Amino acid sequence: MMLTRWQRPETAWLPFRHLSVLRNEIERLFEYPLNALTSSSQDFLSGWSPSIDLYDDRDHFVLKAELPGMKKEDIDISMHGDVLTVSGERKEEETYDKAETYRSERFLGRFQRTLTLPSAVDPNKVQASYKDGILTVTLPKSEEAKPKQIEVKVA
Repeated sequence: MMLTRWQRPETAWLPFRHLSVLRNEIERLFEYPLNALTSSSQDFLSGWSPSIDLYDDRDHFVLKAELPGMKKEDIDISMHGDVLTVSGERKEEETYDKAETYRSERFLGRFQRTLTLPSAVDPNKVQASYKDGILTVTLPKSEEAKPKQIEVKVA
């Protein structure tokens, strides 16, 4: 008969680790659907929000917003310091009182998008145009915010 020294098994049973993993999975199970529900219900309750792109070139910021089906009279743009706000209302073109709706995916009603610009702009030179459902706002940077080229002198 040969005697061998006892060794701890390589896979130890850790009951609390298994409970911790189970708890995390249960929390994740309840957390994910509720997060998805609250984010979509907030969007639903707050109206619609148009997609916006903001570009930064050397001298300007350029904002482009998708506002299809809107009239320029229904779009408002305002600046307060370095905060730009684009708001408006998309109205229903025609009503279908005697028709049954099978699908309705277009958002109607008020919207507001507010952006803090990364640097100062000259509010007196801001220009806006609206064509083919795209709002373009050109915001010239103030002279202090524009990058300066510094010449290196040889001594």
